[in-house]
Amino acid sequence: MKVLLHMCCGPCSTYPVQELMNEGIDIQGYFYNPNIHPIEEHKKRRENVEKFSKIKNIPVIYDDDFRQSEWEEMKDMGEARCFHCYSVRLENAAKLAVEQGCDGFSTTLLVSPYQKHDLIKELGEKYAAQYGTAFLYRDFRPGFRQGQQLARDMELYRQKYCGCILSLPVK
Repeated sequence: MKVLLHMCCGPCSTYPVQELMNEGIDIQGYFYNPNIHPIEEHKKRRENVEKFSKIKNIPVIYDDDFRQSEWEEMKDMGEARCFHCYSVRLENAAKLAVEQGCDGFSTTLLVSPYQKHDLIKELGEKYAAQYGTAFLYRDFRPGFRQGQQLARDMELYRQKYCGCILSLPVK
């Protein structure tokens, strides 16, 4: 089975990749995160997905679409903002999974206890049905701490926020 795995960052990729590989799943990585800003943060996360993917020998497609102004101008707050953020990434992942001939798609967002897990699952299933593919759902949250330790061991950059301007730490 070949799965397109949307990768939000290197640290969040460690545990899901380990688990999927243990299941014998062939992974095609996909870095697409136009919500992450500022641009310096976007670049750090991309670089660490590259670093991680080289360690694990995973091919990754990089889409460097960057939409800082879209998120800065967005009036929606909270859940509506997360809905838009997840939708943009998961819809593109579903489309690309079909284009790449994958059996389905998933996302490393499913490892974080800080993300809206039920919403991610709902949207993944919605776009899977819309594009005629499968959403590979896994609750990776039990391995979050293990994944963070793997990221430390690999010396991956570990960010302090999800990427949205609303969660950007104030200096």
